[in-house]
Amino acid sequence: MTTQQYQQASEHFLAQARRELADGDLPQASEKGWGATVRILEAVAERRGWEHSRHRHHLVTVSRLRSETGDGDIRRLFRAASDLHENFYENTMQAFEIAGSLDDVETLLDRLRPLLAQTQSRPRRRNE
Repeated sequence: MTTQQYQQASEHFLAQARRELADGDLPQASEKGWGATVRILEAVAERRGWEHSRHRHHLVTVSRLRSETGDGDIRRLFRAASDLHENFYENTMQAFEIAGSLDDVETLLDRLRPLLAQTQSRPRRRNE
């Protein structure tokens, strides 16, 4: 997939999550919220040339973006998405909790979208 395709998939999944929530399908709303998060992370990672094919890569991407931006909320917002992913399997969250987590996912998407316009700066060499 291209960066643009990842971003479009992210937007699609978030919209689908909101529809699933409105329809009362809490596990599917949760998983679509997670999918929206993963796709935006994959878009940013793809743009920067970072690996992004495994769950572990998403954790690394979140850490790198937190360091790069200085935005500590990226980790917290990602955690909300991880809770949604867990809820797909456990189905213990209530609708209002899922709605709040989807709001956090939307906030994360809003923070990461501008990073898609940027390329990763090359690492500095010791003598620079």
